[in-house]
Amino acid sequence: MVAVALISAFIAMRLAIHGREAVVPPVTGLTVAEAASTAGHQGLRVTVENRFYSSEVPVGHVIAQDPPAGFRVRRDWPVRITESLGSQRVSIPNLVGQSERAAMITIRQLGLEPGAVVRMPAPGDPDVVVAQTPSAQAGEVSSPRISLLVSDGEPVAATAYVMPSLVGLSYAGAAARTSAAGLKMIAAAEVIAPPGPVAASIGQAASTGTGAPAGSVPALSASAPAPAPAPTTGTVVAQSPAAGGRVQQGDVVHITVSTEASAQ
Repeated sequence: MVAVALISAFIAMRLAIHGREAVVPPVTGLTVAEAASTAGHQGLRVTVENRFYSSEVPVGHVIAQDPPAGFRVRRDWPVRITESLGSQRVSIPNLVGQSERAAMITIRQLGLEPGAVVRMPAPGDPDVVVAQTPSAQAGEVSSPRISLLVSDGEPVAATAYVMPSLVGLSYAGAAARTSAAGLKMIAAAEVIAPPGPVAASIGQAASTGTGAPAGSVPALSASAPAPAPAPTTGTVVAQSPAAGGRVQQGDVVHITVSTEASAQ
């Protein structure tokens, strides 16, 4: 008697379990209404999860389903379907430069769907569309959903670099290295006097303590010499900021370039 009772209980349990199960019917190719009716006969419900353009499946028909046909699931399980919108008939508008609110209004007026809205730091006014997906006038798009990239108006942080060493480079080499890092270079000349009368007069003034201060070149005429033009040749002998420091795009780098003065 005990064995019969156990077997009966097991069979009843199995029947109860299977009674709450259903087999997913094929609904691909049916209209959404037909799919809902077919699934309802099995105790299942249909949920439209996506809507895609399709040049092969008529508008309002099911492109795909999940779970696929033949799967055994619990009753009242949702069958997610993708509905066809037919061939693309709506042009994708250009929303770049519009406010987020105006872009959303345009999307809905054209019968399109708002997608994801991502914000990023960007110069200019806040809440302005700076990019979109799909792009304007795109053809053969799969979905009517348009996603936007919107400026939040925060300033863009400049890219930081480690200051490179410029000492020992030629003027042209230093200019190329700073330009590659987005830096601005300002050069000043350091004149090296050649041997001869000028150098001798410098040494004499330094030893006697008379005349021009030690280390300077005395004037060779009554009129003061014109300021030396910014150098475009020579070798870098000093720089500021120093090598290894932190700099950002647009920073100014001052260099000193050695040039040899001509004897007169």
